[in-house]
Amino acid sequence: MTRARTSPSATPWRPAQGRVVCVGETMAALAPDPPNTLRGAERLRLSVAGAESNVAMYLADHGIDVAWLSALGDDPLGHRVRAAVAAPGVDVSHVRMDPHRPTGLLVKDPDPAGTRVHYYRRGSAASALGPDLLDGPPVRTASLLHLTGITPALSESCRRLVTEALAAEPGDRPYAVSFDVNHRAALWPDGTAQAVLRELADRADIVFVGLDEAQVLWGGRLTAPEVRALLPRPRVLVVKDGANAATAFGDDGAVTVPTPRATVVEAVGAGDAFAAGFLAGLMRGATITDALRLGHITAASALQVAADHGPLPDPREMAALLALSAREWEERATPSPSARSAR
Repeated sequence: MTRARTSPSATPWRPAQGRVVCVGETMAALAPDPPNTLRGAERLRLSVAGAESNVAMYLADHGIDVAWLSALGDDPLGHRVRAAVAAPGVDVSHVRMDPHRPTGLLVKDPDPAGTRVHYYRRGSAASALGPDLLDGPPVRTASLLHLTGITPALSESCRRLVTEALAAEPGDRPYAVSFDVNHRAALWPDGTAQAVLRELADRADIVFVGLDEAQVLWGGRLTAPEVRALLPRPRVLVVKDGANAATAFGDDGAVTVPTPRATVVEAVGAGDAFAAGFLAGLMRGATITDALRLGHITAASALQVAADHGPLPDPREMAALLALSAREWEERATPSPSARSAR
């Protein structure tokens, strides 16, 4: 078992205090209820799904001031999505309701081997987002802008949005940028994702990437330190190794925290929850160890529900988990095959 390595008093670099703004598409989502294969389902549940809004909702759950910035169709699904994202306390007042383009839709097809997701998002309202979004509120007053590698795959204007958000050198931007690689192969023409996502990720201040997706993108036998060598510029790089561990590389080297055991109902959304927990820790000045632990705790909340957004543990329970010794934490972290690909 890999042990966490850090000084309990060590605090990492963190963004300036202020609002977090998450930018990206959120869709209406249909899934069998109860979770089953789509063909055998008698009833479908309607919810919402979007990587960036997942992060925003979990940040709000953690008490972080956060806004979600996007576009939705001015249609019943769009209004439902907007209300759902707002419910935990996310500011959605700057979301554009487009009267000419629809809200995107996805359909989940759960299976013991993994959930398949079918997308109906071409020509959606969010696909028309562009770099003009960066010129006004709430981005200009943000302390941290959170983006993912999904957005640049949606359209040329969406790629310009992400490229321009990362154009300036870190430290010269009015905000820090957090970037989750979030590789979605179906959205990218063959052979294009590798270079684009590496270039974008290496220009961010904080980066999240799964070891498995890094291996798909940049080399089948990559280790976490080798991913760091490929992405040397971010102030903080988090490499998530599924049910095994997560490693954060920062100014003071690498810190690894094992993944605690968790019941897996549905794995989709756990990576977004992890990012939100880690960012919440950073924003509050936590140690890298505690930020990684908070990422794991938040991810477990997503794993244990069929929807992308599940309830956090009681604050007293979270505090008790953060207070565990390294040995006590490791005792909770035996990998389970069912959770191995969850993050």
